[in-house]
Amino acid sequence: QVQLVESGGGLVQAGGSLRLSCAASGGTFSSYVIAWFRQASGKEREFVATIRRGGLTYYADFAQGRFTIVRDSAKNTVYLQMNSLKSEDTAAYYCAAVSFFWDSGNYSYTGLYPYWGQGTQVTVSS
Repeated sequence: QVQLVESGGGLVQAGGSLRLSCAASGGTFSSYVIAWFRQASGKEREFVATIRRGGLTYYADFAQGRFTIVRDSAKNTVYLQMNSLKSEDTAAYYCAAVSFFWDSGNYSYTGLYPYWGQGTQVTVSS
Protein backbone atom coordinates (compact mmCIF):
# COMPACT_ATOMS: atom_id res chain seq x y z
CA GLN A 1 0.00 0.00 0.00
CA VAL A 2 1.42 3.37 -0.98
CA GLN A 3 1.26 6.56 1.08
CA LEU A 4 1.31 9.94 -0.62
CA VAL A 5 2.32 13.32 0.80
CA GLU A 6 1.92 16.55 -1.17
CA SER A 7 3.87 19.73 -0.59
CA GLY A 8 4.80 22.93 -2.35
CA GLY A 9 1.53 24.81 -2.28
CA GLY A 10 1.26 28.43 -1.24
CA LEU A 11 0.26 31.92 -2.23
CA VAL A 12 1.48 33.25 -5.57
CA GLN A 13 0.58 36.18 -7.79
CA ALA A 14 -1.10 35.65 -11.13
CA GLY A 15 1.47 34.84 -13.77
CA GLY A 16 3.78 33.21 -11.26
CA SER A 17 4.89 29.61 -10.85
CA LEU A 18 4.80 26.86 -8.26
CA ARG A 19 6.14 23.34 -8.15
CA LEU A 20 4.11 20.81 -6.25
CA SER A 21 5.65 17.58 -5.00
CA CYS A 22 4.02 14.22 -4.34
CA ALA A 23 6.27 11.98 -2.28
CA ALA A 24 5.39 8.30 -2.18
CA SER A 25 6.31 5.58 0.28
CA GLY A 26 5.25 2.05 1.09
CA GLY A 27 5.04 0.68 -2.43
CA THR A 28 6.96 0.09 -5.62
CA PHE A 29 6.68 3.64 -6.82
CA SER A 30 7.62 2.94 -10.42
CA SER A 31 4.66 0.54 -10.71
CA TYR A 32 2.03 3.17 -10.04
CA VAL A 33 0.14 5.59 -12.18
CA ILE A 34 0.29 8.98 -10.47
CA ALA A 35 -2.21 11.74 -11.09
CA TRP A 36 -2.90 15.23 -9.84
CA PHE A 37 -6.41 16.46 -9.17
CA ARG A 38 -7.64 19.72 -7.76
CA GLN A 39 -10.71 20.89 -5.93
CA ALA A 40 -11.78 24.50 -5.67
CA SER A 41 -14.10 25.61 -2.91
CA GLY A 42 -17.66 24.52 -3.67
CA LYS A 43 -16.68 22.57 -6.77
CA GLU A 44 -16.08 18.95 -7.62
CA ARG A 45 -12.61 17.47 -7.71
CA GLU A 46 -11.22 17.62 -11.24
CA PHE A 47 -8.40 15.97 -13.12
CA VAL A 48 -5.24 17.98 -13.78
CA ALA A 49 -2.52 15.66 -15.10
CA THR A 50 -1.23 12.13 -14.98
CA ILE A 51 1.97 10.23 -15.65
CA ARG A 52 1.52 6.63 -16.63
CA ARG A 53 3.42 3.50 -17.59
CA GLY A 54 6.30 4.30 -19.88
CA GLY A 55 6.24 7.95 -18.89
CA LEU A 56 3.15 8.78 -20.92
CA THR A 57 1.55 12.01 -19.74
CA TYR A 58 -1.92 13.45 -20.18
CA TYR A 59 -3.25 16.85 -19.18
CA ALA A 60 -6.56 18.54 -18.73
CA ASP A 61 -7.21 21.17 -21.37
CA PHE A 62 -6.70 23.99 -18.87
CA ALA A 63 -3.31 22.54 -17.88
CA GLN A 64 -1.96 21.84 -21.34
CA GLY A 65 0.97 24.11 -22.10
CA ARG A 66 1.16 25.58 -18.58
CA PHE A 67 1.62 22.55 -16.31
CA THR A 68 4.18 19.75 -16.54
CA ILE A 69 4.12 16.47 -14.65
CA VAL A 70 7.43 14.70 -14.06
CA ARG A 71 8.37 11.51 -12.21
CA ASP A 72 11.68 11.20 -10.35
CA SER A 73 11.86 7.49 -9.54
CA ALA A 74 15.12 7.87 -7.63
CA LYS A 75 13.32 10.15 -5.16
CA ASN A 76 9.95 8.37 -5.28
CA THR A 77 8.44 11.73 -6.12
CA VAL A 78 6.20 13.16 -8.81
CA TYR A 79 6.29 16.88 -9.47
CA LEU A 80 3.72 19.20 -10.96
CA GLN A 81 5.35 22.32 -12.34
CA MET A 82 2.73 25.03 -12.76
CA ASN A 83 3.53 28.14 -14.75
CA SER A 84 1.51 31.17 -15.83
CA LEU A 85 -0.84 30.66 -12.91
CA LYS A 86 -4.28 32.23 -12.98
CA SER A 87 -6.72 33.06 -10.23
CA GLU A 88 -8.93 30.21 -11.42
CA ASP A 89 -6.11 27.77 -10.57
CA THR A 90 -6.79 28.44 -6.89
CA ALA A 91 -7.67 25.10 -5.31
CA ALA A 92 -6.50 22.31 -3.09
CA TYR A 93 -4.29 20.02 -5.16
CA TYR A 94 -4.19 16.29 -4.50
CA CYS A 95 -2.03 13.53 -5.85
CA ALA A 96 -3.45 10.07 -6.33
CA ALA A 97 -2.09 6.66 -7.25
CA VAL A 98 -3.20 3.36 -8.70
CA SER A 99 -1.01 0.38 -9.48
CA PHE A 100 -0.45 -0.56 -13.10
CA PHE A 101 -2.23 -3.86 -12.36
CA TRP A 102 -5.51 -2.11 -11.50
CA ASP A 103 -5.24 0.67 -14.05
CA SER A 104 -8.31 0.69 -16.30
CA GLY A 105 -7.04 3.60 -18.35
CA ASN A 106 -9.81 5.97 -17.28
CA TYR A 107 -7.22 8.32 -15.87
CA SER A 108 -9.46 11.34 -15.27
CA TYR A 109 -11.90 9.41 -13.08
CA THR A 110 -11.35 9.92 -9.35
CA GLY A 111 -12.74 6.47 -8.60
CA LEU A 112 -9.82 4.83 -10.39
CA TYR A 113 -7.41 5.85 -7.64
CA PRO A 114 -7.47 4.07 -4.26
CA TYR A 115 -4.63 6.10 -2.78
CA TRP A 116 -4.75 9.82 -2.11
CA GLY A 117 -2.64 12.39 -0.34
CA GLN A 118 -3.97 14.98 2.09
CA GLY A 119 -3.72 17.85 -0.39
CA THR A 120 -1.81 21.11 -0.62
CA GLN A 121 -3.47 24.50 -1.05
CA VAL A 122 -2.60 26.74 -3.99
CA THR A 123 -3.88 30.30 -3.91
CA VAL A 124 -3.32 32.61 -6.87
CA SER A 125 -3.93 36.28 -6.26
CA SER A 126 -4.97 38.50 -9.15
